[in-house]
Amino acid sequence: MPESLLVLRSITKHFAGVHALKGVSFDLRQGEVHALVGENGAGKSTLIKIITGAERPDGGTLVVSGRTIAQMDPAASRSLGIAAIYQQPSLFPDLTVGENIAMAIEDRRLWGRVRWKQRRASALELLDRVGASIDPDRLVETLTMPEQQLVEIAKAIGANAGILIMDEPSASLTDREVESLFEVVSRLRSRGVGIIYISHRLDEIVTLGDRVTVLRDGETIATRDRADLDRQELIQLMVGRELSAVYPKRSIPPGEVVFEVRNLTSRAAGIRDVSLSVGRGEIVGIAGLVGAGRTEFAETLFGLRHADSGALLVGGVPTRIDSPRDAIAAGMAYVPEDRRRHGVVLEMSIAANTSLASLQSISRRGLIDRGAESRGAERFTDQLRIRTSGVDAEVGSLSGGNQQKVALARWLATEPAILILDEPTQGIDVGAKSEIHALMQDLAERGMAIIMISSELPEILGMSDRIAVMRHGSIAGVLSRVEATQPAILALALGDAA
Repeated sequence: MPESLLVLRSITKHFAGVHALKGVSFDLRQGEVHALVGENGAGKSTLIKIITGAERPDGGTLVVSGRTIAQMDPAASRSLGIAAIYQQPSLFPDLTVGENIAMAIEDRRLWGRVRWKQRRASALELLDRVGASIDPDRLVETLTMPEQQLVEIAKAIGANAGILIMDEPSASLTDREVESLFEVVSRLRSRGVGIIYISHRLDEIVTLGDRVTVLRDGETIATRDRADLDRQELIQLMVGRELSAVYPKRSIPPGEVVFEVRNLTSRAAGIRDVSLSVGRGEIVGIAGLVGAGRTEFAETLFGLRHADSGALLVGGVPTRIDSPRDAIAAGMAYVPEDRRRHGVVLEMSIAANTSLASLQSISRRGLIDRGAESRGAERFTDQLRIRTSGVDAEVGSLSGGNQQKVALARWLATEPAILILDEPTQGIDVGAKSEIHALMQDLAERGMAIIMISSELPEILGMSDRIAVMRHGSIAGVLSRVEATQPAILALALGDAA
């Protein structure tokens, strides 16, 4: 059996009365991909912070390469060959790729002389080792997200990392880019690097992980070999209950058309001649490859982008939408893809976030009725089952799934007839996904018309009554629930449909 690079025994950690970790045990072997999974709030982030020295445990033992570490801090973690790669790379955008790599591997003595030729050669060699064809002289701000992640991996290799933590590395990647990431992971594994891999995408866990450890409510629930674990059992271990339906779609008789767009074109957004309708109680999925124009289409509908031509009808009445204010007045709501940048204000309370789009309804003579604001937030906290200590808590203190619910609550407070959801469950755990899907179904059954954009084909297939597939800014085809299959969707998305 390969030697253990990292061993954690009975790790405990408290935060302001919250028991974040309750005796968690975990180990990582040489040349192994050990997947760490659990719902948001299960304790994964706290455990990673302890391994990297960002937090100190209240109790337990941490052993690295056979050496018990009495006091871990970030400098000690780096010196022991531990490196972490997060969903959002921590690179300096105004520096070159070579300069960023040098920050991790060169001697930082104050009067040290920069050997530019050697620096470039080192960067090239490290980038080649991870299979990246990137010019070391390029500015990081010009790189795509997957290119930035490859630079982060090159930095880790250059710093002689033997333990690599990858936290949601594929969240922003296309399927093709994920395949390239898997190749890099396999290459690192073959060289003896131990990898802790964290992802909400269970298919990745089953594909990559040699072993899987499940955390739930701050405790280690199980550690299993990949061969001994199927997807359904993994879900049950994570959430502590059977999930009879991650996609709880129920058939609803189609209602009258609530929303219709005809021949919509926006040159600035890259949208060309798009026509689509949504009925009362209907969920219309928007599928397509990254760059197909799905988000741009949603932003044009909501008045965030200018439409050059086309007609938009709400309840059969021609409606002009030049701004989000016009869209809200027409009964529309839009929950954007990037909830942390555009969906919620992390530094504000749940109550303040919930009221942002409907301030007029709780204001008198320019003053906000804080009591009404709190009562409204409490209603949505109960309805959406937002896990929090109270509506005065900052949204930044919540898990990703609960942040998504707050973003949704903000728009439900406007009492919309038409709801546009862009990647509604991206980056949240399977339990939270199930809750969001159940809420979508409830809203549809109450008569709301829903447009759902998603990159996850199982979600598109599981929750949609009809599916519009976009390609190059246009709708390549619309499939009924009966007609829709993964091959049929991909054929339209790739332009291979007969």
